[in-house]
Amino acid sequence: MVGSPTLVADFGTSCATTTGRASDECLTDTSLTRDSETIIEAVVHHIKRIKEVFALPKPARREKASDRCGVPDNDPGVDTVIELGVRWLGLAQDCSPTRDGGVARHFSLLTGWGSSYPETTGYIVPTLINYWRRTGDVTARNRARRMTDWLASIQFRDGSFQGGIIGSTPVVPVTFNTGQILLGLAAGVREFDDYAPSMCQAADWLVQTLDSDGCWRRHPTPFAMPGEKAYETHAAWGLIEAARLVTNRGYGEAALANVRWALTKQHPNGWVEQCCLSDSSRPLTHTLGYFLRGVLEAYRFTRDRSLLEAAKRTGSGLLSALEPDGRLPGRLFSNWTSAAPWVCLTGSAQVAHCWLMLFQDTGDASFLDAALRTNRFVRRTIKTRGPEEAVGAVKGSVPIDGEYGRFEYLNWATKFCIDAQMLEKTVQAEAIA
Repeated sequence: MVGSPTLVADFGTSCATTTGRASDECLTDTSLTRDSETIIEAVVHHIKRIKEVFALPKPARREKASDRCGVPDNDPGVDTVIELGVRWLGLAQDCSPTRDGGVARHFSLLTGWGSSYPETTGYIVPTLINYWRRTGDVTARNRARRMTDWLASIQFRDGSFQGGIIGSTPVVPVTFNTGQILLGLAAGVREFDDYAPSMCQAADWLVQTLDSDGCWRRHPTPFAMPGEKAYETHAAWGLIEAARLVTNRGYGEAALANVRWALTKQHPNGWVEQCCLSDSSRPLTHTLGYFLRGVLEAYRFTRDRSLLEAAKRTGSGLLSALEPDGRLPGRLFSNWTSAAPWVCLTGSAQVAHCWLMLFQDTGDASFLDAALRTNRFVRRTIKTRGPEEAVGAVKGSVPIDGEYGRFEYLNWATKFCIDAQMLEKTVQAEAIA
């Protein structure tokens, strides 16, 4: 059998016999042994990869092969991607196996629809409300209402929310997830003149659980590596939205304390320590996008120029990692060089959105150019025809078997893509006005 230990031994014996040298001389040729082992390991690895591919369901195998050919040149356009994305989020709400009004976490080419995900359902709510206000699509508004009703119904008595999807364990209060759901509750207060008690309960809990230095340490998610998280500035943004509605409960002060704590993790070149779900030495663009958005929202809340300068440092660092076609590596080392051969499309959409905000706040055209290129790259990965589970949805990674959201279309990737596309339309309209 190719790659067996017997083959290596037989090769050594035949070498000695053929050349007439002593067999022990041949066996001491360590370079020959190492080369043989390297070849065998490569063959075994290759065979294993082939077996893994053929074990995949046909749709997953087909998508993997398609992605290996590269991202299509065709750009479906901003309006098409927004419309199809919103439609897919509605499908994800309807197809969640838990049938509770929440949005299914994902559609997997391996296992199908995932259960409802409270965290991301929370920040999908403002996306659908924004879409309704732009288009008058009442269905989107009604869906947002159902989502917010569900979120209010699963809130813990202390005001917090669980981590993970419905059905995952342990069911415990989590800072980050509460902050993301707070974004939806605040949007619900604005749009429906309802949910104020739920919003204040969640915001109060976040204020009460913040440590004196501005870091949240007491209620981490059990679904990521342990330790402090600089990307929880995105949870601070939830407090900022609550502070815009309720001004006398310390929400804004707590949010800014967290943002300023997180900025102690920022390097002079804008890169951020302790800013990842799983590997802080090479953070995901997804979590860097969370960090950056939180800082930008803090700037817009306060107009403190030091916060804008901090956001520019990270935004400029990300610019240096962007390729000409809009491809942004899914992970980045501290010198902003690529740390992954795949793209995290969630992170790409988030970063594009932040670049558009930076363009609005600074007038720096390099941010606009980068955002447009990145938005276009993400659009080119989106299907406009085919199975309804995939049309309009955004993959976790490109290629689809990349590390992030492997073989999955993610509800939050789709949400962030819609947001970035809608902001692109806004920026273009502002330029014309």
